[in-house]
Amino acid sequence: LDEFGAEHVDAFDLDPEMVELARRRLASVATRTRLWTGDVTRIEAEDQTYDAVFDFGIVHHVPVWRSALIEVHRVLKPGGRFFSEEVLKDFILNPIVRRVLDHPLEDRFTHEEFLQGLVDVGFRVVGQRRIGRTIGWYVADKNERSTVSG
Repeated sequence: LDEFGAEHVDAFDLDPEMVELARRRLASVATRTRLWTGDVTRIEAEDQTYDAVFDFGIVHHVPVWRSALIEVHRVLKPGGRFFSEEVLKDFILNPIVRRVLDHPLEDRFTHEEFLQGLVDVGFRVVGQRRIGRTIGWYVADKNERSTVSG
């Protein structure tokens, strides 16, 4: 938390075991965290709540992935920043990966499609990097005058 200068952090995951693991890892800062089992397409927060949202490989698990971007945009304050690290289509569709990992296969995204998805919901991309054809890193800001997308 201190590394990012955060006074408070909310975090969630679909998997209760991951939430419990986070709870144990963050026990020393428990008064500054709120953890829950939740869905990125229905974030338990009011509109324009957060200064920053971090996505560590979540959006590619969502069958209708654009709905996750819309929801992140909704909960970010104007001027807020979205940091995303995502697995791209070529990785997910690789036959070897498909044998060991369970990911939705329909409507997966390339690096360029994810960038366009960010723009389509109202973000301004301020940084991006593709690692081969498998991983994308993205930094996008919500416009200062943005209203809630949806």
